[in-house]
Amino acid sequence: MFVTELRFECFADTTITAAEKAINNLLEAYRANGQVLGREFAVAFNEGEFRVRLLLPEKSSLAQRYHSSWVKQALNQLTQAKLLAPREKLIGQDINSEVSSVDTPSWQVIYTSYVHMCSPVRSGDSLLPIPLYRLPATFNGDHKHVIRWQSEWQACDEIQMASATKAEFAAVTEISDINSDLFRRGWDLRGRIEYLSKIPTYYYLYRVGGNKQEELSRPCPKCGNPNWRLDEPLHDIFHFRCDKCRIVSNLSWDHL
Repeated sequence: MFVTELRFECFADTTITAAEKAINNLLEAYRANGQVLGREFAVAFNEGEFRVRLLLPEKSSLAQRYHSSWVKQALNQLTQAKLLAPREKLIGQDINSEVSSVDTPSWQVIYTSYVHMCSPVRSGDSLLPIPLYRLPATFNGDHKHVIRWQSEWQACDEIQMASATKAEFAAVTEISDINSDLFRRGWDLRGRIEYLSKIPTYYYLYRVGGNKQEELSRPCPKCGNPNWRLDEPLHDIFHFRCDKCRIVSNLSWDHL
């Protein structure tokens, strides 16, 4: 991933409020389309211009060919706030993040965790994140529904990792139970992405707890397939895969 800086210059008198609204609208549009990563953006005003540093999946993430209709509209609305189109200055590669997948995968998987800022759609071949803007728009012209699902999954993951409150049990249920609302929405998004991309797309089902002996022989929780356990784990994470239900899962972290 890469760090870049955007600079917004004023071409006429404006107000902080108008500029803030226009810039934040653009940043949110970029985020909903997967063109920038993260949730919070610090916008600074200095020497007559506004500046913001962003994390991108690729060097070319902000190229016009990837813009959604919302991004295009947000760019046009900068003029109303008396701002010029942003000037981009690439800072360099982020040494603390993963590189993005550039190859078309034979299969892909929806997988995330509370420590990941990258796209939740990953290549099944390499497990590298696939920039969302490289996929067909999932709903209403961009990927805001995927981003929202990812934020909620990560919130549940962080709660259960902290293990400090009773909310842990509800959080674990959301990310590990096929009857949860989070699973239902995520699995539906998986199907939508597979339909649009024409690439087999799987959903990662988190697994923790359980009896060790029963864990080794547990069937697919959706269809009951008893033969979904793999001889060797994929990417040292996925010990189970059901091709019918498009689900991958780990051997309970309590027994590894």
